[in-house]
Amino acid sequence: MTQPVLLKHGLLIALLTGVQALVPAAIAVGSLYATIVLFGHHFDPSSAAIVIVGLLSLVLVQPPREASTQLTPARYSGVADMMLRWAMLLLVLLAVGYVTKTFTVYPRRILLTWAAVTPVLLIAVTLAMQEVKHRFLMNAFETRSAVIAGYNTTSFELARRLQNDSGMRVELSGFFDDRSKDRLGMDPEAKLLGSLSDISQYAKENRTDVIFIALPIRHVKRVMDLLDDLSDTTASIYYVPDIFVFNLIQARPTEIHGIPVVAMLETPFFGYRGVAKRALDVGFSALILLLLVPLLVLIAFAIKFSSAGPIIFKQRRYGLDGKEIAIYKFRTMQVTEDGEQIRQASKTDPRVTRVGRVLRRSSLDELPQLINVLQGRMSLVGPRPHAVAHNEEYRKLIKGYMLRHKVLPGITGLAQINGWRGETSTLDDMEARVNYDLDYLRHWTPLLDIKILLLTIVKVFRDDKAY
Repeated sequence: MTQPVLLKHGLLIALLTGVQALVPAAIAVGSLYATIVLFGHHFDPSSAAIVIVGLLSLVLVQPPREASTQLTPARYSGVADMMLRWAMLLLVLLAVGYVTKTFTVYPRRILLTWAAVTPVLLIAVTLAMQEVKHRFLMNAFETRSAVIAGYNTTSFELARRLQNDSGMRVELSGFFDDRSKDRLGMDPEAKLLGSLSDISQYAKENRTDVIFIALPIRHVKRVMDLLDDLSDTTASIYYVPDIFVFNLIQARPTEIHGIPVVAMLETPFFGYRGVAKRALDVGFSALILLLLVPLLVLIAFAIKFSSAGPIIFKQRRYGLDGKEIAIYKFRTMQVTEDGEQIRQASKTDPRVTRVGRVLRRSSLDELPQLINVLQGRMSLVGPRPHAVAHNEEYRKLIKGYMLRHKVLPGITGLAQINGWRGETSTLDDMEARVNYDLDYLRHWTPLLDIKILLLTIVKVFRDDKAY
């Protein structure tokens, strides 16, 4: 029979989880200490470098908190994810060290050795602890029999994943549904055990441990009746809502003071994800601005002496949650439009200056937006912000248009590296761009941001849509 494993071993699980959270910082600082001593240098535990490494490790180099239930524990073994987190930490350290000169007290060979050795230790220790935690929880379980009430795409996918993961120790017997196999279009691998009215008797006769109810949300009365029937059994019951009939963004289950809720349209930047995203933005933006100061000054002089008007052009855009922000760009036109109607730049637009055409073609006009990133108004990667006038126009024409504002707007984005940069002359063009923006919200990872940034650099020199 199923046991409340996480309640029964809750204290030990909490201790293991707490140790896991501290391990990355301990390894990072300990490895730095060992490397410094190995090379014959003095180690000062109160130095700024040690403190920065410890704090960043606590924030950035953490195994994801995966949801666990009494049915099955979470298991995590993402080596690639750990490497990516370590790379993010090194990038932030590089930016912080460049600005503050914090790490100049140590020779380069010490830092390079530490940067190469530490991720190996992190991965080895993290996986070992995850395996200990996993084996402990798995040993607390017996193999349990399960059935699913309701056959649909979601329940079949659940069945497939249960059967493919032997570590979950759940043996699925089959499905119950009031429709026939032909009407259901049932997969040949799926087994129909009977109708919904048969499930209670089956559970009692076959000592079924777990029952998944996967009926559509609209069938609430049916679910209630089924729960009444199953109250005479000792099976654990889980409801699997078929929420994937909706157009979801970052769907995830959670709770509010014990009340279960399901996020259906939400930002991907919650918890450590938001911290990681912001750290990348600040680190990269500060570093790029410092490196490009001579170029920024040169561009400013070129704009000032080539045409009348301000060097920096400010325009109102919609930012996070649809709030108005002012973004900065190098002025590339003879006009500075920011009214109720704004005409998009076209290939032979007479408003664009000679210097402006070069800046727009190379995207150098966007560089002042790095200041917007440091201000927290924008991100390096995200949906491109549109003029307020365009937002008000397209939100009435494109379903889900405003969902792109669930995150900070970006200097570049998924739409831009897929060819949707520049003028959107038709409604279909804008709809295609918005679809890419929403895909970015659905599938965001730190690795996706890095990929977009790298591809943006390549696309700048090949894009014929920038004018």
